[in-house]
Amino acid sequence: MSFLTATNLNKSYQVGTQRLHVLRDLSLTVDRGEMVAIVGASGVGKSTLLHLLGGLDRMDSGVIHVGDTDIGGLPEDALTTFRNRHVGFVFQFHHLLPEFTALENAEMPLRIARVRTVDARARAMAVLERLGLADRRAHRPTMLSGGEQQRVAVARALVTEPSMLLADEPTGNLDERTAEALHALLREMHRERQLSSVIATHNMQLARSCDRIMRLEGGHLVQA
Repeated sequence: MSFLTATNLNKSYQVGTQRLHVLRDLSLTVDRGEMVAIVGASGVGKSTLLHLLGGLDRMDSGVIHVGDTDIGGLPEDALTTFRNRHVGFVFQFHHLLPEFTALENAEMPLRIARVRTVDARARAMAVLERLGLADRRAHRPTMLSGGEQQRVAVARALVTEPSMLLADEPTGNLDERTAEALHALLREMHRERQLSSVIATHNMQLARSCDRIMRLEGGHLVQA
């Protein structure tokens, strides 16, 4: 059963005097519990697609349903609330706040959602423990390895218990061994939480571990 449905998405940007069309009538469905990899050359629009699917950017035209919600029809405040509650994002560059500890970074989405401090801390700690970071909870990002920083970013994405995970080149900044460990962790958390996941990646090993691979080229998705 489809959980995420994107139909006829179009997205373009004004670049100087030219209009750059990135996505052209693009459609995608992702079933509940399915992990789909999006591959393609740099600059082809993979990040743009993920930003649209997660409500970080608005499409020019088209329809995106996440569950029963038409996210394109939501006003900005409702879209922000929906995104914070239902979508987890992991990016190539972890974007952790350097002045905060691993635990404080992980609990940040809950604090933004005004969850009580004691509850936010308990939930964040539980996710860090699950990701093997309990003993690093008091460390700031500069005291963590690249792989540990990215695991904190995964914890931050999962702490709200989202139904959908979007990951944009999540291992692109890691060495091969650390990337493989993070691949395994993402798959494990995906299965454990029955997420609907879309992973944009250049890493074909990660892509082949997904349920399905789609290639983005010319603004369209094709089966890889």
